[in-house]
Amino acid sequence: MANRLDEIVAATRRDLILAKERHSLLVLEQRILSGEPPPRRDFLGALRVKTRGKDLKIIAELKRHSPALGPLQTAADPSLVAASYEAGGAAAISVLTEPHFFKGAIADLEEARAACALPILRKDFMVDRWQIAQARLMGADAVLLIVAVLGEGTRNLVAAAEDYGLPVLVEVHDRSEMEIALHSGARAIGVNNRNLTTFAIDLATAETLRAEIPEDRIAIAESGLNQPADFVRMAQVGYDAVLVGTALMRSSSPTVAIQQALAAVREGQYLHG
Repeated sequence: MANRLDEIVAATRRDLILAKERHSLLVLEQRILSGEPPPRRDFLGALRVKTRGKDLKIIAELKRHSPALGPLQTAADPSLVAASYEAGGAAAISVLTEPHFFKGAIADLEEARAACALPILRKDFMVDRWQIAQARLMGADAVLLIVAVLGEGTRNLVAAAEDYGLPVLVEVHDRSEMEIALHSGARAIGVNNRNLTTFAIDLATAETLRAEIPEDRIAIAESGLNQPADFVRMAQVGYDAVLVGTALMRSSSPTVAIQQALAAVREGQYLHG
């Protein structure tokens, strides 16, 4: 399979050239300083658990389309999705804003934020400070940075996000990326069970790498979580939170799906259905 990550990042960089022509970074920063963005919600605080192994937070994701699986809910109403996630007990919401491969949009994030009180993570393929300034303006409460995309440049964008008051979730896939993430200064580390070059999923990735995350960081498992048993599995190895999108977007009742997953973790039982 071709390296899908390279394709996505190339498209992002093309879009960024046009976006910068319309609005310079200076203009975005002036708007931030003028107080235009809404007050930030506490993304990191929402993900802290009382007892690791017995508690788990859910970051529920709005994702219209998957490059690996195809359409999920291309006509989804962000307001209704966000409200259903909040009703189920999600701690935060992730919104995919990448337009070409995931069919997302900035408006999705803005509408989701307006419909709930939960902190919102902008999930996209961030390669430039400009995108982080844009995220702050649109009302994101945190941003995702992917080490597989940024490499050693991860630290620079973590610092840029801090300049705008935005916490960062830094995503890794292996030990070498973990080392970069830990030295970036990010307080939240996400382990993606999906290989972004092939899109194959293996939950053992998160299990193996959990021990590499220091106790003072928020540990988040991402991708491939479908059944309540998967949530229990991640809680039992010590994750604070999980990020789940596809299973919820495919569910007939995301509210109930979240409630069942949280109940399974509380009870320590492997529920199915």
